[in-house]
Amino acid sequence: MELRAKEIRQMNQKEINERLDALKDSLLKERASVAMGGAPKNPGKIRSLRRQIARIMTVESEGKRNE
Repeated sequence: MELRAKEIRQMNQKEINERLDALKDSLLKERASVAMGGAPKNPGKIRSLRRQIARIMTVESEGKRNE
């Protein structure tokens, strides 16, 4: 499920950190499976994970800038 910036802004900091950690863990697992020579089950998943991580980090930096 793709996260939208609007949804991220509605989360509290704890939820954001938990989601970010989960996404980073998923990305690590996907990259490990590719590195071991296996074909990814869903080729677009790595790109999607990277974009979601970037979206969360962007929203966090916007919040820090506006404080």
